[in-house]
Amino acid sequence: MSKTSKMAIWAWLLVVLYYFYQYALRSAPSVMIPQLSEAFGLNALGVASIVGLFYYGYSPFSLITGVSLDRLGLRKVIPLGAVAVGLGAILFVTGNQTLAGIGRLLQGAGGAVPLVGAVYIVSKYFPAAKSATLIGATQMFGMAGGFAGQFAVAPVIGSGFPWQQFWIIMGIAGIFLGIILWVFLPKETTDEMPEKSLKSTLDAFKFVITNPQSLLCGFIAALIFIPTTIFDMVWGVRFIQDGYGFDYGEAVLRASAVPFGWIIGCPLLGYLSDRIGRRKPVIIGGTAVLFVCLVGALYGRVGVLPPYSIALLIGIASGAGMIPYTVIKESNPPRLSGTATGVANFINFTFSAMMGQVFGWLLLTVSHGSGKLMITDYRMTFGPLLFGLVVAIIMTLFLQETGHSCTKHRS
Repeated sequence: MSKTSKMAIWAWLLVVLYYFYQYALRSAPSVMIPQLSEAFGLNALGVASIVGLFYYGYSPFSLITGVSLDRLGLRKVIPLGAVAVGLGAILFVTGNQTLAGIGRLLQGAGGAVPLVGAVYIVSKYFPAAKSATLIGATQMFGMAGGFAGQFAVAPVIGSGFPWQQFWIIMGIAGIFLGIILWVFLPKETTDEMPEKSLKSTLDAFKFVITNPQSLLCGFIAALIFIPTTIFDMVWGVRFIQDGYGFDYGEAVLRASAVPFGWIIGCPLLGYLSDRIGRRKPVIIGGTAVLFVCLVGALYGRVGVLPPYSIALLIGIASGAGMIPYTVIKESNPPRLSGTATGVANFINFTFSAMMGQVFGWLLLTVSHGSGKLMITDYRMTFGPLLFGLVVAIIMTLFLQETGHSCTKHRS
C-alpha cells in the first residue's frame, strides 16, 4: 500500500468519525426534552424550535463547505467545522435561549462539513470503482451516530447524569477532534487547488447547479429519504402508537429499526452498485422495494410479517438515496467534487425540510386539529409519499449512467 493510499484511508476514517460525532449531537436533544424545557423555561414546542435551528445552519453551509473544499482544501475547512460543533455544544449548555440558539446554529454549520468532506476525499484519493461503497459506508457512520445519540445517550440521561455535563464533554471532544483533524489531514499543495477568485468560485457553482444531472440527483435523493427522515424520524413513533396501538417503548423500538436499516443498507447498496458497475438499477431497485414496504407500513396489518421486518427493510432500501451522491460527483468534473456534493446535500435537505412543514400542516388539516390521530389521518397525509417514490424512479430513468462498467464501454 502506497503512502498516499494510507494517508487517504486515515483521512477518510477521521472525517467519518467526525460525521458520527456530529450526528450523535444532532439527535441527542430528542432524549432530553424535559431537562431542556426546565432549563430554558420553555414548553416542548419551544425547545423543538431551538433544537431545529441546527438545520438553518446545516443547509446553507452544505453549499459553502463544498465550494470551500474545492478552493481551500481539507485542512483549512474540516477542522474548523469540528471546532464549530464543539463550541456550539458548549454554548448550548448556558441555559440562555439566545446563546443556545447560536450554539445550535454553529452545530448545524459544522455538521454540514463531514459528509461533504468525506465525499471529497473519496473523489480525490480513491478509485472510482469504490466510490459508491465508500460513500455508503460514510453514511453508515452517520446513521450509527444518530442511533447512538438516542439509544446510548437516553439511558445515561435517564440514570440522572446531568445533561449540562454531557454537552460540555461533547463540546470539548469536538474542539479536540478539530485539532486532531488539523494535524493529521493531508495538506494539499498550491498546484493541486484551482483558482481561488470569486469569479472562478461562482463559475464552479453555476456549472454544477445548471447541470441537469445535478438537479436530478438532489431531488432523487430527497424523494427517497423523505419517507424515512420525515415519516419515520418525526412521526414514526406516534404513527405506530396511534395507528397500531403499541405502547411507547415498543413503538420506539419499531421506529428505530429504520435507522438501523440505514446502517446496513447504505454500504450494502453502495457495494452492490460498485460490484455491477452501474448506478441506476440499484437506485430503481432500492426505491421499488421502499415503495412496497411503505405500502405495507401504511396499509398492512400487524402480525402478517415478523416484527421489525418492514421497518428494517424500509431503512435498508432507503440506502439507495446515497447513490445519487456518487452520481452527482461523477457527473461533474473531479475538481468540483466538493461543490457537487454540497449542491446535492443542499437540495436534499432544503426540499426535505420544506416538505416536512407541508406534511405537518396536512396532518393537522386532515385530523381537524384533533389531538387523537387515527390511522386514516396518517394514510391520507403520508400516502402521497408513494407518488414521490414513483417520481424518483421516473427521474432516475433520465439520469446518465455513470457506473464504471458503462464508462468503460463508452470509452
